[in-house]
Parts: sequence; C-alpha cells; structure tokens
Amino acid sequence: MIRLNKIHHIAIICSDYEKSKHFYTSILGLTITQEIYREERQSYKLDLALNGNYIIELFSFPNPPKRVSQPEAAGLRHLAFEVDDIQETRKHIIEQGYTAEEIRIDEFTKKKFFFMADPDDTPIEFYEK
Repeated sequence: MIRLNKIHHIAIICSDYEKSKHFYTSILGLTITQEIYREERQSYKLDLALNGNYIIELFSFPNPPKRVSQPEAAGLRHLAFEVDDIQETRKHIIEQGYTAEEIRIDEFTKKKFFFMADPDDTPIEFYEK
C-alpha cells in the first residue's frame, strides 16, 4: 500500500483570471507564491498558499467549458476551509458583495458551516473549527 503524506494542492480552472485572482487573494486572503504566464497555452498559473502552505493552483485557459453544479455532477464537489469564527467569516463574505448561504449545523459533528460560490460557481464551504 502507498503512504500519502498530505494533499499537496488543488487545481482550479477559472474563466476570468483577474476576477478569480481577486477572489482567492483579496476575499479569502490566500497569498501568491508564484505567478506565471504560459504563452504557449495562453494561460496563467497562479500558486496560492494558506498560512505559508501551498494549497491551490489557479489556472486560466481561453474559453473553458462551464462547471456543472446543479444538479451535482461526478468529480470535486466543493472546497472547504476551516475558520475560527463562522459568523465573522460569513459577515466578511457578504460585506464584499458575495452571496452566502445561511449558517447551518452539521448533524454529525454539531459544528457550524455555510456555503458560497467562487466566481465560477465552484462551491466553497467554511467550516467551524
């Protein structure tokens, strides 16, 4: 059996690079570790970190197909972030002009959580520590 150490990163393809870059850096607060424009692919590759840990590769490609979300399709369902203060997080998201679902309680863990969507409708979950 193989031994996995951790998730290295998650790759996300966006339709509007500047809009998604703003969302992941200015709204969620991830930091840029590297930004590369790949001329041959007409594509940006933006490496993003959370608390110094590399977690997301944000790619742009010309005219990517839209994500199927509703109804849910096979594949990555959502991206979840742990937060200390769920109410403050939701307030911040709404103050930035984004829509956020109401806070719910996980029936199994009894922890609070809510969902929103990134600029390409990828579901983003915020989960109470």
